[in-house]
Amino acid sequence: MISSPRESHPTARSSATHFRRPRERPVTRAERDRVTIWFGGLTVRHEQLILAALQGLGYNAGAIATPEKADFQAGKEFGNNGQCNPTYFTVGALVNHLRRMRDEDGTPLEDILNNNVFITAGACGPCRFGMYEAEFRLALRNSGFGGFRVVLFEQQGGLDQASMEAGVEFNLNFFISILNSFMMGDLLNELACAIRPYEVERGQTEQLFARCLALCQDAVREKDYDTIHAGALASLLSKVTPVNSAVAAATFVDQLRGAHYTDVLAQCRTMIDDDIEVDYLRPKPICKVTGEFWAQTTEGDGNFRMFRFLESEGAEVLVEPVTTWITYMLNQSVNAAKDRAELHFDVKAVPATSVRARVAAKLALRRKLYKLTLAQRLLSREYERFRVALGGTAHQLVDQPELQRVGHPYYNSRAGGGEGHLEVAKNIYYNSKELCHMVLSLKPFGCMPSTQSDGAQAAVTSHFKEMIYIPIETSGEGDISAHSRVQMALGEAKTKCKEEFRRAVQETGYTLADLRAFVATRRDLRRPVQDIQHRPGFVGRAAAFALHVGELMRREGVAPSVRSELGARAT
Repeated sequence: MISSPRESHPTARSSATHFRRPRERPVTRAERDRVTIWFGGLTVRHEQLILAALQGLGYNAGAIATPEKADFQAGKEFGNNGQCNPTYFTVGALVNHLRRMRDEDGTPLEDILNNNVFITAGACGPCRFGMYEAEFRLALRNSGFGGFRVVLFEQQGGLDQASMEAGVEFNLNFFISILNSFMMGDLLNELACAIRPYEVERGQTEQLFARCLALCQDAVREKDYDTIHAGALASLLSKVTPVNSAVAAATFVDQLRGAHYTDVLAQCRTMIDDDIEVDYLRPKPICKVTGEFWAQTTEGDGNFRMFRFLESEGAEVLVEPVTTWITYMLNQSVNAAKDRAELHFDVKAVPATSVRARVAAKLALRRKLYKLTLAQRLLSREYERFRVALGGTAHQLVDQPELQRVGHPYYNSRAGGGEGHLEVAKNIYYNSKELCHMVLSLKPFGCMPSTQSDGAQAAVTSHFKEMIYIPIETSGEGDISAHSRVQMALGEAKTKCKEEFRRAVQETGYTLADLRAFVATRRDLRRPVQDIQHRPGFVGRAAAFALHVGELMRREGVAPSVRSELGARAT
């Protein structure tokens, strides 16, 4: 007997029960003095600078240690199946941190729940990152910490996400302080990676950069945004720019014209040059690290401790700035605004043919694009100002429209999720600009956006024959296999690096011994921060440095050795 449609759907008339986001117990302003804000998931330098920023804003704060394999296992034990390993590592790190507070420090459970919160980024989209918030809450509940508060700030929520009674205020001061921390962390990380492989005295770079980090922490912690007063310029800017108040305009003016941070970075540059000695005549292949945001950033087991492994194998690592991700989100917002320009009309309320409605829409679009473009330019300007203060050795921020241009033919720039088109675009950009010998893409096991990028990379590598590209999926296990694959690709990069270094030395007209003897007489050539120009056809730092030294020797009339003359005649 065939049942009727009504019989086959007995609940058709019943009201639907929709999923609702669980109500989080709010963190109030009255709790601020006793509640500690915990965070994590970035590099150690970034986290220490953010810690100082939060302390400077008046919060009690703490950074959770870099996740390890034990955290991965805890994340799998208490979380859902099928999550990507950044979820397992970061969720497990929080759970284990709270367990240590309870079991080792003896903190009562009630105090843990009432006097601590965890702060993280929130987002939505096709990637599982949009579910991180729910994963944190599930694992906390399953591990015995149900009710522990997880506070979100939205990545695309703008500069003011604060309410009047919020215990954690995501306002202009918060975001500017965090952005400064990101930029300084980016530059310190990149410069340390550029110097460490060439240091003459092992361990000297880490010791010196620890002192630099402490200076930058003090600068971030001591910055008092509440004492900034609006002057005539700020009042004028508040009327002619998107900034909605004179106080906010004054904060921007102070950021753009002040030397609070650049002076500290200049002091760090002097310390680095005075205390570290390098040997740039040792050829090291440059390995650019890209991939999924967390996997390409973390310094622990989450990416098989890949940065230190690469350096131990004789490579120079070119890390990815966190600031690149911020400029990417701004660029995607510009694209979205342009794409949706004609889609906001309510045709029932306003006829699509209305001239007034279309003019209003055009003006609204122009205002929005103006705000976003201004934000892009100001961020790039500040990063460049910080970069120059630190000596200019770190790379400039990559232009997002340029990345979009080179990547779009292979990966649609409107596709969201993960790093979008960036993985493909960076591979093309850094190879075509001769900025690296190989590209290593680190991504979580089963990461959907990165898997799509890997498919597009097949077309990229077929069009760029000299490219050395290797994707590595990371997880809580598989270190040996991943390191073995990287070693094979790195072997090709080493061969390429040594060959170009040989060509560079030969092009100078001197022997390597001649170059070394000259460098030994010049302390300025053994300083870490030098203005060494990029040379077309040469990628490595050693090759560019050899050509630089050769030019100095010719300019100063240094005669080549007999061996150099014989080699030149034979050639």
